Amino acid sequence: MNWIELNSKEILEEARNASHQEPVVLLKYSNRCSLSSLTLDRLERSWIEDEMAVIKTYFLDLIAYRDISDLVAQIFNVRHESPQVLVIYKGECTFHSSHFAVSYETLKDQINTHRSSVSG
Repeated sequence: MNWIELNSKEILEEARNASHQEPVVLLKYSNRCSLSSLTLDRLERSWIEDEMAVIKTYFLDLIAYRDISDLVAQIFNVRHESPQVLVIYKGECTFHSSHFAVSYETLKDQINTHRSSVSG
C-alpha cells in the first residue's frame, strides 16, 4: 500500500478534496496498540494494487497527531476509535469500522459500491 501520511490539516483537506474524484481510505492507527499493528498488517497483506490502484490511502498516527485525529472525528462525525478505518467519498464519511471489523474485503466492497453508483 502506498500510504500518505496524514499529519496536518492541509493533508486532511487534500484527502477530503480527493474524495470528490474517488473514495479515499483513512486508517487511524496507534503504535501503542497491538490490535492496530495486527490490523495494519492484515490490510497490507490483503491489499491488491490492481483492484485498488487509484485509491488513495491515508495513514494517521493518532498518538503523534491527536489534534488531527480529533479533527477527523469532528469533521466526519465519527467516534474516536483505534484502529479505525474510514471511507471518505464526496467529502463525507460513508463508512467506518474499527477493531476486528476492519478488513480489506469490506473496504473493497464499500469502494466498489461508490464506483458502481457513478457508472450505473
